[in-house]
Amino acid sequence: MAELEEDHRRTERPTTSIVANHGSSIPFRSVGSFSIPAIITGMWQVAGGHGKIDQKKAVEEMKRYAFAGLGVFDMADIYGPAEEIYGKFLREYLGANLVLGFTKFVPRYGSSGTNTREVVESSIDRSRKRMGVSTLDMVQFHWWDYRDVHYFDSMKLLYTLKLEGKIKELGLTNFDTLHMAKLYEECAIPIVSNQVAYSIIDRRPEKKMVAWCLKHNVKILAYGSLLGGFLSEKYLGRPEPQRFELTTQSLSKYKRTIDQWGGWMLFQELLLVLSQIADKYKVSISNVAVRYIADKPAVAAVIIGARLSIAEHITSNQATFSFPGLDQGDVALIHAVVEKGNGIAGDCGDEYR
Repeated sequence: MAELEEDHRRTERPTTSIVANHGSSIPFRSVGSFSIPAIITGMWQVAGGHGKIDQKKAVEEMKRYAFAGLGVFDMADIYGPAEEIYGKFLREYLGANLVLGFTKFVPRYGSSGTNTREVVESSIDRSRKRMGVSTLDMVQFHWWDYRDVHYFDSMKLLYTLKLEGKIKELGLTNFDTLHMAKLYEECAIPIVSNQVAYSIIDRRPEKKMVAWCLKHNVKILAYGSLLGGFLSEKYLGRPEPQRFELTTQSLSKYKRTIDQWGGWMLFQELLLVLSQIADKYKVSISNVAVRYIADKPAVAAVIIGARLSIAEHITSNQATFSFPGLDQGDVALIHAVVEKGNGIAGDCGDEYR
């Protein structure tokens, strides 16, 4: 274990470093004590609902992601075998590029005992064992019901475990601005990030969260920026998919987001504009969609989910930073369509409560 940790430390890079591969460069950005690439690899898809995962092939594919500079993996204690797969990968990976594992502490809804050290520590110890590390790189805390104020106790216990060396950094996931501020201010605990949905059509972070994060140096880790794959050439000019065609949990989830925002016809108008911008830079619609969010204030990284052993998107992810970025004219064209929609109501994470 000591040797593993020493190798882990040697791979950390300064903030100014970049990863160059296939003609593209991914910038590194600071999150707490870490310097991470602006694209990190999500592992929600291994939890089920996205096709059967071959774990051996998944580990081999993770090695390719890491060699390509995409070796920061985001997972959770509730993402099925994600932590175990990461542990297998970490034991086998021999490359020099940065490798980090960001996991989550997600107590069950209505669970008791999360205000006790025994329950919180046992969960953290389970993640450490699964991932094969003595110190978790980051634990991101989720809470289902704000009426249950035990989340203050849970966060304080997580911080105690951080001070004891079991956790390096603490973040949040799907917290709204109000309750993120309460935790930060009333517990006086350094939170380095909040992981929330953020896309071209879901701009809820811009209502209050971005300003708060900039003021307190808390970074946003954005997910859902590709709307589960809808923001791609695959759906340009296509009729509205029927329910039986929504073959993954991601597609079902983000189709509801599209419907709430403005519907399929307006979404086709948006895809057409994104296609024109993509052609201008000789990249894909997905690249434009991710870059739009990646360059937003307070955003440290965009999480792009990987259907490990089923579909690989390494080259596509690398291409996201192969062009200078969107200019004011590009952004104006996008906003002209987006603002025809209804917008997504509420604050970040409201859909989970």
